Amino acid sequence: MSSMTRPSTGAVVTSPPAAANPPRTRKRRVDPLYYFFLFPSLAIFTLAVTLPAVLGFVYSFTNSVGFGDFEFIGIRNFIAVFRDDGILGSYGFTLAFSLVTVILVNVVAFFLALGLTSRIRFRAALRTVFVIPMVISGIVIAFVFQYLFSNSLPLAGQGLGIEPLATSILANPDLAWLAIVLVTAWQSIPSAMLIYIAGLLTVSPEVYEASSIDGATPWHNLRHITLPLVAGYAVINTVLGFKNYLNTYDIIVGLTDGGPGVSTRSVAMAIFRGFEGGDYAYQMANAVIFFLISVTIAVIQLRFTRGKGGIAA
Repeated sequence: MSSMTRPSTGAVVTSPPAAANPPRTRKRRVDPLYYFFLFPSLAIFTLAVTLPAVLGFVYSFTNSVGFGDFEFIGIRNFIAVFRDDGILGSYGFTLAFSLVTVILVNVVAFFLALGLTSRIRFRAALRTVFVIPMVISGIVIAFVFQYLFSNSLPLAGQGLGIEPLATSILANPDLAWLAIVLVTAWQSIPSAMLIYIAGLLTVSPEVYEASSIDGATPWHNLRHITLPLVAGYAVINTVLGFKNYLNTYDIIVGLTDGGPGVSTRSVAMAIFRGFEGGDYAYQMANAVIFFLISVTIAVIQLRFTRGKGGIAA
């Protein structure tokens, strides 16, 4: 052990022993089995998603009809999209439909989750019943409700003397969107409800017991305890719901097929119908714009909800 004397005081200060060289850590060897599962999945994702997306972006700058020769025409397709009243109308319908549906689904799903987590009988059986719409194909649901709106409901309206229900709302350009909202919500509510149930079950009963001792009413518990604690789950439902509703297609096809006229034509339907009509490059430009809008909406949602309800910044 070495020591040295400080000249000013003569005190002896003991210096610590020299640190031994730390042992070299051996780099952990990656099990080849990981690569066995990684590379096939990566290859499939690249071929099925990444490569078509890149090719579609390239074709959006051409006059391609989906096959044969083509020429690069710059941003003409993008300019034409912004001047197309039919395309702009599909954007307006899609955004309005998504906003109304996400609000309706979250409100109904939240109150159903409240009821199914309360102390009622047959909670498990009721949860099973409410989940059924989630496991049925969207196109099947659409065809069933299309029959109800076109036949059963008008007959009931005529029998009861209710004039607005005497004709199919699917044939009314001003009301057809309402049928799409209701059917989409009917299918989407179960999944949102399950997320809210998971959130409500994380709230400790002791919190409610403490608030009841302080004389809090059920309304105060809902407003000051339940809602703040499940806010993060509301964010999840909002982001996932908006993303799904922007891409809605099958239910609209089964209910109205975009009609009457083009009053209920979504952006996804406009893109697919354009592919069938030979407007491949033009609709690829539309798809690129729609992708950018969807990403922008998702970023804005996360920006305004960041740090709220347990969502990390």
